[in-house]
Amino acid sequence: MRPRRTAPEAPPKSAVVVDKVSKSYGVGDARAKALDDISFEVSPGELVMITGPSGSGKSSILSLMGGLQRPDSGRIHIAGTNLFGLTRTQAARLRRRAIGFVFQDHNLIDILTAAENVALPLELDGVRPRAARAAALETLDAVGLKDAADRWVMELPAGYQQRVAIARAIVGEKYVVLADEPTGALDQAAGLETMKLLRLQADAGSAVIVVTHEPETLPWGDRVIELSDGKIVSDATVAARSAEALLKLETGAINLDAPLGGAE
Repeated sequence: MRPRRTAPEAPPKSAVVVDKVSKSYGVGDARAKALDDISFEVSPGELVMITGPSGSGKSSILSLMGGLQRPDSGRIHIAGTNLFGLTRTQAARLRRRAIGFVFQDHNLIDILTAAENVALPLELDGVRPRAARAAALETLDAVGLKDAADRWVMELPAGYQQRVAIARAIVGEKYVVLADEPTGALDQAAGLETMKLLRLQADAGSAVIVVTHEPETLPWGDRVIELSDGKIVSDATVAARSAEALLKLETGAINLDAPLGGAE
């Protein structure tokens, strides 16, 4: 993988700063506030879980941190850069180089192979195809999919597709990884494998932020932020992990060779 280009020479203490952010949707009487003056920070190497009921603002804050939408008020800094103080071109470059996205439905390109999907963001950023493929193969190897590199992603089971999506998100050593319900469409085994990979990415130094509604995934995080009606109702450090999660975290128990299922 390429040396990290995205972090400044002296990285800020916080990889992500969300400061007094509000966001509403709709117009007139139908206007509804999705986020209401929320603030938090995420440090490099930290895995933060964001949870809450449907409509609490989880996906909205993830979209804002990824620069996919603009807040009505407040600011968001990624690696010390004001995300919304940039031109469109500058913001797109920052997203490509600093932020990795993992989606519930993978958002892979079916007509490309696993390696081509992972290499694509590098090529879009100007990396030569040969170097991009080399980085893609290295990253796929890191998530246990080296032997599937040249298979069409449409032929892979859901668990494998999510691994490809994670590889695409982390190739080039992203500073921030944003994951929206990454285990929502997977069976239990594939979901555990996915959370393990995200945990390892945080341990490698990325700030990883996961939106989830599944309580069993929360112990993998360092912190859990709970939203309700667009407000933060709790922001707590994970003091104790479940016995199962501790065992997997401490022993590194992860089967990267077993076929994974999951919802198709």
